[in-house]
Amino acid sequence: MWLLCLMRNALSEAFLMLKEALVTAPIVQPPDWNLPFEVMCDASDYAVGAVLGQRKDRKLSAIYYASRTLDDAQVNYATTALTLLAVVFAFEKFRSYLVGSKVIVHTDHAALRYLLAKKDAKPRLLRWILLLQEFHLVIKAFLGWFL
Repeated sequence: MWLLCLMRNALSEAFLMLKEALVTAPIVQPPDWNLPFEVMCDASDYAVGAVLGQRKDRKLSAIYYASRTLDDAQVNYATTALTLLAVVFAFEKFRSYLVGSKVIVHTDHAALRYLLAKKDAKPRLLRWILLLQEFHLVIKAFLGWFL
């Protein structure tokens, strides 16, 4: 019984700390034009999303969040196409920040690194690759959401 009461107090205290952090911490930061931008992209079966951020003192700060649902045709895309769609969506959404800047793209799909150099991809993928060529980007793959 004593342990249960102690756990309730600890959980309640942790919840209040989390609640306070969510309402007081700055959610987004202004960009520092001297630092490279980082874009984290992902796609699910029904939506794509991206976060634009920068690292300052090894701490990632968010600048912009974006997401959208997939249309009826896009729901049928293969995993590689969906992930590339998420990257293209992010670059279109964050274009004003990213033109002329170094951009590090974090994705959980390692094949994108090789797809950008491929010459014989499907027309839709080639169109997206051409859109991305105007940016100075580096793709880094990771497993899951471990940055």
